[in-house]
Amino acid sequence: MTRAGFIGLAGRPNVGKSTLVNAIVGSRVAIVSVRPQTTRRAIRGIATDAEAGRQLVLVDLPGVQKPRDVLTERMQGRVERELADSDVALLVVNGEQGVGPGDRFIAGALLGARADVPTICAVNKIDRVGPNELVPVLAEAAELDGVDEVFPISARSGEGLAALVARLGELVPEGEYLYPPEEHSDQPGETLLAELIREQVLNRTREEIPHSVEVQVGEVERRADGLVAVHAEIWAETESQKGILIGKGGAKIGEIGAAARRSLEAELGAKVFLDLQVRVRDRWRRDEGLLDRLGIE
Repeated sequence: MTRAGFIGLAGRPNVGKSTLVNAIVGSRVAIVSVRPQTTRRAIRGIATDAEAGRQLVLVDLPGVQKPRDVLTERMQGRVERELADSDVALLVVNGEQGVGPGDRFIAGALLGARADVPTICAVNKIDRVGPNELVPVLAEAAELDGVDEVFPISARSGEGLAALVARLGELVPEGEYLYPPEEHSDQPGETLLAELIREQVLNRTREEIPHSVEVQVGEVERRADGLVAVHAEIWAETESQKGILIGKGGAKIGEIGAAARRSLEAELGAKVFLDLQVRVRDRWRRDEGLLDRLGIE
């Protein structure tokens, strides 16, 4: 008998949820950045172990935050809905920072109310913490509302992941696989490519720019000579943001484009020609219809 189920990841922004999903899946399905609030959509990473007879569908959710516009309201609503529909909840805590008020709020308000759903706490980034500092963090994590078990892990180094994955596999219900075993994500290809481009914007801009930017991939054309042409737009909300993204003499957009092209080539396994344009879309984060079309429900 096989086992398969949905595991909803909850946690404060920038605790390493996306890195953890990528590590368990063994493939890059979610972008990673030092910027908080990187994840905007619920991204499903699919980890199938045919030998163990289990399929874990890890739902990487936006970091829990106070909504400040339509975009973040939708992100927060998606977190609550996905957790409600999960077979297992996985609360990720930053072991380097310790358990804080935000972790207690998430555990109590979002997880503690669902006593019927097993809740695992993964204390991440233990590779950055000494044993004397880690022990009290693990003890505090074990006392969080609704938490059944605690696993110390490092998503970056892989330490502790085998035990965590094995336990998650025991907790998901018996049943047939939910996705074909060869799949790693349910994201459309264009969405993943857009996210890889946005990742480079996040890593190369500061202050409000990363949160004001969205990327849309239009046409993806595989040419006869093997070259893949990707046409994409970076959206900013103001002309001044557009100017920062382009940079003096086009330096910034050139830097973003070069790094994004390398990411796309690694993902597509082919040489890429990247046509990258910067456009202004005023107040796009508050446009309900546009957010619908972007798939940010």
